[in-house]
Amino acid sequence: MRTVGGWSRQYRDERSWLRGAPPPRWIRVLPVVLLLAVTVATITTGDDLDLAFLLGAIPPLTVLSYGPLATALLGALVIFVLHVPATHLNRPGNSDLLTIVFVAVLSVFVSYVRSHRDAQLVTERTVAEVVQRAVAPPLPERVGAVRCSALYRAAQHGTLVGGDFVDVRDGPYGVRAVMGDVQGHGLSAVSTVVSLLGAFREAVLDQPGLESVAARMDRRLTVDSAGVRHAELFATAMLLEFSTDTRSVRIVACGHPAPLLLHNGRVREIGVAAGTPLGLGLLDGDPPKEVTVALEPGDRLFLASDGVWEARDESGGFYPLPERLGELAAGDSAPLTDLVWEDLVRHCGTIRDDTTMLVLAPEPART
Repeated sequence: MRTVGGWSRQYRDERSWLRGAPPPRWIRVLPVVLLLAVTVATITTGDDLDLAFLLGAIPPLTVLSYGPLATALLGALVIFVLHVPATHLNRPGNSDLLTIVFVAVLSVFVSYVRSHRDAQLVTERTVAEVVQRAVAPPLPERVGAVRCSALYRAAQHGTLVGGDFVDVRDGPYGVRAVMGDVQGHGLSAVSTVVSLLGAFREAVLDQPGLESVAARMDRRLTVDSAGVRHAELFATAMLLEFSTDTRSVRIVACGHPAPLLLHNGRVREIGVAAGTPLGLGLLDGDPPKEVTVALEPGDRLFLASDGVWEARDESGGFYPLPERLGELAAGDSAPLTDLVWEDLVRHCGTIRDDTTMLVLAPEPART
């Protein structure tokens, strides 16, 4: 199961050093290597090679990786090397020496400011990750008699939560799952995601039917957008409810792509009426139609957001999810969501929309 914590760790691993990750090793050792290289080169070549100007770059390079103390130390070493006769660098004019001293002192100050700002950014990033994990807590590998596997990629870099949402909950009426896609993506959609997940988790506990769960979520969006001019706040959603014996699943679609059923090595799209998206007034229009699908041992349900269904390659062709899913499910033993994601990226390149996948595998509860 790819939990939100896992998404967080992967996000940190995938960040480049220009986006907040620690600098690579070659950046950290570059100032020392440059100092040693200039010193050795000038000692071995004598007066034939003047590389003193390169030493002026060492303090600024140190700022990229080290704090003020290490920056001051390397700056002092640069000034010391300039005064060692054996290096043949002890002849810079007063203006050159003062320039290097000024650069070294300025680098110490910049390093001091950078270190304090980095510490503040680390604190803010930690708080942000905790808040986002609270919005979308980790899904367990098993909820009741249903095994879960999910993958989520937010379109906005540096965020764990975007416009997609997914949750699986066990309640008095069975195991229920939801996947949805809020209008828009990124941080602007997070507040809507919070409202919808909260409404779903409450409805799971006290609403006897999936239609009433959808109505509760629809009412939440309708209330949130009331009084807001041109709000146009809506979301597509897919709701599922497994029977207690896991031999069937009830499905309600609210404008969301239908789930795929993996059965005996074959993939088929479950026929379910799309229905009206949440937030557009389900009670005032045509209510969603519930569909019941029989399940057999080994069956799996695959749900995906628009980020998968509507992904296009360079020629404008859609990603052939049903065809590719059958091939991927029969192959590697890695999680199916990971396989689909890797195949999606290979096929389409950069994915610019929130992408969510959920695999539900019902099976008898453990004794």
